[in-house]
Amino acid sequence: MSEPVDDPARQLQNRLDIALATNFDLALVFLPAADIALYVAEGRVDLGITGRDMVQESNVDVQELLQLGFGKCKLCVQAPIKSNIKNPKDLCGKRIVTSFPTLAAKYFKELDPTKTTSIHYVSGSVEAACALGLADGIVDLVETGDTMRAAGLEVVSEIMTTEALLVANPHTAHKELVDTFRKRIAGALTAERHVMIEYNVERARLAEAVKITPGKKSPTLSPLDDANWVAVKCLILLSESNTKMDQLEKIGARDILIYNIHNCRVSNE
Repeated sequence: MSEPVDDPARQLQNRLDIALATNFDLALVFLPAADIALYVAEGRVDLGITGRDMVQESNVDVQELLQLGFGKCKLCVQAPIKSNIKNPKDLCGKRIVTSFPTLAAKYFKELDPTKTTSIHYVSGSVEAACALGLADGIVDLVETGDTMRAAGLEVVSEIMTTEALLVANPHTAHKELVDTFRKRIAGALTAERHVMIEYNVERARLAEAVKITPGKKSPTLSPLDDANWVAVKCLILLSESNTKMDQLEKIGARDILIYNIHNCRVSNE
């Protein structure tokens, strides 16, 4: 007869939905996005990644640590185009289908407290509810809008914008580990979104150059053999790199070099 295993780590290793980090004191638990905020707020889970919409729908107390920059979309009230509904108040007291019953009920209650709007929950295919006669309008996420338009729907109003967040249990007993993990994620995001720029510029035009490339804190300046020139090095946003290069060339900067730092870890503080 085998002995019972009391070590939680050993128990976790046998689970398919859990992975143990090899170089950090961390166990990764894979859960549905809709459940993560609740586990972080009230369970033995210190950190979680889920959408802002899921956090607000769960109506729990979690600490937002980082906006992760992906999964961006909008939670919107939608109605059939042929219904010609342009004001969300026209849907108060009617039938709404959604995967976000808490947020939808709160929204329509604030719009008109005198009317009872019928909120029905479905876990998926929300956009089909109007065509199938289940709803007069829906509350659902909109990213590109292709699914919405294919279902003959249009946006009536926007409830909120959302994206993926790193959230934490505000009462965690492992604050130091949580902060270390946050810093590592923040550093990785910085490296992903930024490039390094180096160039030479005349000292007389250094102030102009620094305005163009102020860096995250301030640029690194190095003297050159020619005392009238200085070398500048700093981080800039990848999305702005071409514009920055054009601006630097206009003020006479030379030897401009931009290179990727994606595989580097950059401190975010």
